[in-house]
Amino acid sequence: MSAPQDSAATFAPHRARLVRVAYRMLGSVAEAEDMVQEAYLRWHQTDRSVVANAQAFLAKVVTRLCLDHLKSARVQRETYIGPWVPEPLVEQAAEDDADDLTLALMMALERLSPLERAAFLLHDVFGMGFDDVGQAIERDPAACRQLATRARSHVQAAKPRFPVSAEQGRDIAAAFFTAARQGDMAGLRKVLANDVIVYSDGGGKKPAAGVPLEGIEKVLHVFGGFARLPGFATPQILYQGDIDGLPGYVTIEIGETLQTMAFAIEDGRITAIYIVRNPDKLRHLQHQGA
Repeated sequence: MSAPQDSAATFAPHRARLVRVAYRMLGSVAEAEDMVQEAYLRWHQTDRSVVANAQAFLAKVVTRLCLDHLKSARVQRETYIGPWVPEPLVEQAAEDDADDLTLALMMALERLSPLERAAFLLHDVFGMGFDDVGQAIERDPAACRQLATRARSHVQAAKPRFPVSAEQGRDIAAAFFTAARQGDMAGLRKVLANDVIVYSDGGGKKPAAGVPLEGIEKVLHVFGGFARLPGFATPQILYQGDIDGLPGYVTIEIGETLQTMAFAIEDGRITAIYIVRNPDKLRHLQHQGA
């Protein structure tokens, strides 16, 4: 077996990509990093001289670890308090490893079976052939093709038909942020779609809506009233930019609560708002200094 230095050196070029695979599978930064660390330990114990394709081998290891982990994660999410939203990522992906899976599309992936999600991610997002996908999820290539096709139809249905540019998205997010903080109902109504939905994830650890808020009137009632709350103060903005491919903010809210807010926008209107307040899901942002 090769030296530890050799295993680390050969693993390092693949680490970032593996974390992205695991994060897209699990929706959790910490869990993704745990899966990749376990994959490294297995890589260190492997006879690497017989591995023809390190990237495919490591993707297979990480995928299987994630599939095993999802069995227990499914049970945990069934008892999760309130809406579940993936952990937010604010850093930009490297250009050679970028994908167009926004937070909104990751929510769509949550409705897929673990095998459908794995087949779609490995083939459509990370470019693996179906032979390699089949080895990763222990299915024949034809079955993998069917799994990916079913998953692709769900993801395509969740993609906006009339997307806006990145600049337009930032402007609309800023208009919402300003109107909500000023209690400007007319300003909010201009930027919200009639069927807007809000997912607020506090995980039972921070105040958040227990169910998704659906429809413009409910959303106006909640956000339009913030400025009238006792002790209200305009939150401190720590970050403004992309959050999992969507325009958004990282802020400090009332009660020193760290919060992320990301906006799905179609045809000039906000169709969904994703809020994360659960501190367990925001630890990585604190480590990044957000």
